Amino acid sequence: MILIPAIDIMEGKCVRLTKGDFNTKEVYYENPVDVAKMWQELGAKRIHVVDLDGAKQGHLVNGNVIEQIIKNCKAEIEVGGGIRNRETIDYLFSAGVKYVILGSAAIYDEDLLLYSLSNYGGRTIVGIDSKNGEVAVSGWLEKTKIKDIELAKKMKEIGVKTIIFTDISKDGTLNGPNFKALENILKTSVQVIASGGISSMEDLKKLKEMGAYGAIIGKALYSGKINFKSALEVI
Repeated sequence: MILIPAIDIMEGKCVRLTKGDFNTKEVYYENPVDVAKMWQELGAKRIHVVDLDGAKQGHLVNGNVIEQIIKNCKAEIEVGGGIRNRETIDYLFSAGVKYVILGSAAIYDEDLLLYSLSNYGGRTIVGIDSKNGEVAVSGWLEKTKIKDIELAKKMKEIGVKTIIFTDISKDGTLNGPNFKALENILKTSVQVIASGGISSMEDLKKLKEMGAYGAIIGKALYSGKINFKSALEVI
């Protein structure tokens, strides 16, 4: 199982939210580039970068910061937030991003998803953000009536290899992941990267036992609940 530190960018800074609420913003570092370099030095092979402003506004906002992260890091960079057209996908891949994460676009623009899959294959990841079993989009501000498990099944049929599954009600709470929901998503037999609520080594061990492909760790790292280097050694 791969361990992936998260860097959420808002107004050019590294922040964390609780349950996706933009009003709960906590700034941890002024410069996300320094944070990416720190995680790389501690052993991260992949880093999860989210443009929160982009997710909210529907278009990439912090592209310049993402470019600087790529230029200063050898770790693989996966990027999500505000990726809603072909130009943005092409721009990110040409800038050196390893994986692009489609969330809202995967639901509302199947042609865009198919474009990314046909041109970039397994480097296209779909982010499924769920609350009470239903998918939320647009930076988690808008809830749909789509069942997360049904969307996961559909994504597999289309050809998506990897899904990032986030339970919004758990994200940033340090209360542990929604293991039951993850168990259901894992049954679809896509590669699942777990996100949201991971707060301890026990959480990581359980995710590995369940068969998760990866785990994205955010607030637990920034608050010191999980030591990344120790986690790498154990997992």
